[in-house]
Amino acid sequence: MSKRYGSTYSPKGNASGTASQSAGSAPSPRPFDGKKPTRVGARSNLLFFAALPLAWKAFGAGPVTMAAYLVALGALVAAAFLTREGLKAEEAYESRKVARRPAIPRKIFGSVLTGIGLGIVGWFGWGPLETLIFAVLGVVLHSLAFGIDPLKNKGFDEIDLFQQDRVAKAVDEAEAHLKSMREALDKTGDRQAEDRLEKFIATARAMFRTVEDDPRDLTAARKYLGVYLLGARDATVKFANLWQKTRNTQARADWFSLLDDLEANFDARHKALLLDDKTDLDIEIEVLRDRLAREGVASDLKN
Repeated sequence: MSKRYGSTYSPKGNASGTASQSAGSAPSPRPFDGKKPTRVGARSNLLFFAALPLAWKAFGAGPVTMAAYLVALGALVAAAFLTREGLKAEEAYESRKVARRPAIPRKIFGSVLTGIGLGIVGWFGWGPLETLIFAVLGVVLHSLAFGIDPLKNKGFDEIDLFQQDRVAKAVDEAEAHLKSMREALDKTGDRQAEDRLEKFIATARAMFRTVEDDPRDLTAARKYLGVYLLGARDATVKFANLWQKTRNTQARADWFSLLDDLEANFDARHKALLLDDKTDLDIEIEVLRDRLAREGVASDLKN
């Protein structure tokens, strides 16, 4: 007798399993949930290539003009580098609810260096008027294309500035650990390990956002943002180095198991923080209802 073939990815192949999963628990996060396309791409990278014609022009000119063109080339390349780093800093700033403004306004400096580089080209290639025109156009067009850096802190309540600053510092430290873990794995070329790390990073960042929403949660989550992530970073660096040298499968399995344990603990702590927030909300609601009842508002509303 024929039998319908069914599996996880077949149409209606695992309907009962899917139904039970949706009824019993929330679906696991997907790798791209909450992510946006990066703006640090072709536009910023093209700035590096846009300045290259100056190298050809420099070596066909006299010594003084050649030196000037090379200085202009260096200014434009430095502007491209600062612009790319400024875009990265801005993306990190926008992805967080509580963040300090970048300490160095990289994109603004990039605009200034672009104006300086083009101004030098205008001076030695044409004249004083062209120098001014090129310099102003360089600054204005660069600013219009890439914008300026964030110039104020985000999510800092002036009444509780100290607590918000503590949260921002703790999250900065935690993000630095996650960045080190990702950089260490990038050297291995192990795509499966990189995907597993990204899943853990998504879980950790969910806790970060909860702590940013309520700085009172920092005390309960501090060891997760500091000690646990520091240990995870050290273990990841050691695993990456060992995997590059020996391809030790047991070490890889142990590292995956470590991430499983860490993710389970982070998720449990995150849910506990959310439960505390729900308890605080319930208390606030009950207090407000008691006040309304004492003042007779509740009975008036009923009537």
